[in-house]
This record gives sequence, structure tokens and C-alpha cells, in this order.
Amino acid sequence: MSHSRPRICPPRIHVRNEFVTRVHPIIHPVIHVNRINVIDVPKHIIKPIRRTEVVHHRPKFNC
Repeated sequence: MSHSRPRICPPRIHVRNEFVTRVHPIIHPVIHVNRINVIDVPKHIIKPIRRTEVVHHRPKFNC
């Protein structure tokens, strides 16, 4: 009985892909602005002034 030499074929590749999730942070900056708007509004202030006047009533002289 004679033995023959075995033939070696190129290997077949079987790939099993597996996917795993990974958190990738993405930062979105948000700026909150508290704005105060100043509007000039006129306010009229009345300052009373008191004074005393003396009035002399004299009769007219006829010459």
C-alpha cells in the first residue's frame, strides 16, 4: 500500500464581525445672557419757590 502525499490547499478565511458601541462625547456650548436694557424716561420735577414781596400802596398826590 502506497501513501500519497497530501495536498495542502490555501486556507479559507471566515471573519465574524462584531460591532460594539462606544460613547463619543460632542460638546455643544450654550451661553445664557441676562441682558438689562436701560431706557431713559423723563421725569418732570417741579420745585416750588416761595418768596415774599412787599407792595406799598400810596395815594397819588395831586399838585
